[in-house]
Amino acid sequence: MLIHSASQVLTLAGGPRRGDALGELGIIEDGAVLLREGRIVAVGPSAKLLAAHPDEPRHDARGRAVMPAFVDAHSHPVWAGDRAAEFELRQQGKSYLEVLAAGGGILSTVRATRAATAEQLRAETEARLQRMFAHGSATIEAKSGYGLSLESELRLLEVLLALDEQGPWELAITFLGAHAIPAEFKDRAGDYAQELARNWLPELKSWWASHAAGRPLPFFDVFCETGAFDLAQTRLMLEAAKNHGFPLKVHADEFDNLGGTALAIELGAASVDHLVAISDDEIAALAASDTVGVALPATPFGLAETHYAPARKIIAAGGLLAVGGDLNPGTAWCESLQFTLALACRQLKLTQAEAIAATTINAAAAIGAAGRLGSLEPGKQADLLILDVADYRQLGYRFGTNLVHTVYKKGAPYPVHSWQHEPSSKPV
Repeated sequence: MLIHSASQVLTLAGGPRRGDALGELGIIEDGAVLLREGRIVAVGPSAKLLAAHPDEPRHDARGRAVMPAFVDAHSHPVWAGDRAAEFELRQQGKSYLEVLAAGGGILSTVRATRAATAEQLRAETEARLQRMFAHGSATIEAKSGYGLSLESELRLLEVLLALDEQGPWELAITFLGAHAIPAEFKDRAGDYAQELARNWLPELKSWWASHAAGRPLPFFDVFCETGAFDLAQTRLMLEAAKNHGFPLKVHADEFDNLGGTALAIELGAASVDHLVAISDDEIAALAASDTVGVALPATPFGLAETHYAPARKIIAAGGLLAVGGDLNPGTAWCESLQFTLALACRQLKLTQAEAIAATTINAAAAIGAAGRLGSLEPGKQADLLILDVADYRQLGYRFGTNLVHTVYKKGAPYPVHSWQHEPSSKPV
């Protein structure tokens, strides 16, 4: 298919962006994109591609903007229940860590998730993924983390594998057994870390080989934070995971600086996420590395906090900056990466162009997929969006509405307003 007559084609060609290059979108005015067998074959001016491919089936973009599909670099989509009551408590002045210490927070979701059936978990997660996809997130990093026992965590991975197979979305799966300390290990975080590092990891690797044959190992993530795991415990688990061949990610510096970012960089993690409390020295180290710093502005927004990741410092230092949604039941139940992009423009002080790069090509780098996703270049997977507007700058400027007209995933078109009401529908 030849998509033509787009007001703008945002190619994002040239790989992940650092520094001032973050805002370079590679725009082609009155552009076109040629797709075949799920891949991008050519990108260029409409007149040139129409003349070169006169017999190709065509899709007239009718003056809409075309861009790479979003890659959501950080999400927690599989859980049961909700925490609306806790939100009310926070509105009354209780902090997130106070709620967690009282047995709420992640642990309340763990109780609900452990009690849920596989069918319930799959149905609720599918609905969230559907809304994410309809808002343009064609690829989604998806974490476990609300089971906190090996049996429960594997059940969540099984749900994610099944939903990835179903599609149309594509999931980059992450094992987050070290999301919090389960009730049965209360006040024994070190014992839990030892159990996970010594006993769970070999079983996880064996289970994955039998249930996800042919797929690379999932990412392994740890929440290095006050109230979760300290630096020594985080190191123990990450080093064990690396020794077993798992690629790494790290939650760090959401509330306190414990050194998690420096550890992530030292161990070659694909990304380190949150970064609200990152130090200047760690910003410099991040800039000298290939680890992607993933800012999650919806989380402090959801907590009514005033401090956000210092994105402009990371950009000025030359770090790789991505922006993720952090969909989760406690602090950021938001399936729209468009809204997160708008927050990034306001609270992280990104331009619309920088925020688009941070949610496409740099987000693809955060899941190790920048060679395949995140830009419109020949040979790459045909994941793209036709917006319902002519100017990309409407993204970030507008919020609270869906500006995506059609999502293309592996070359198959999904018109948003017809598809989003029918989860099982096929591409048109």
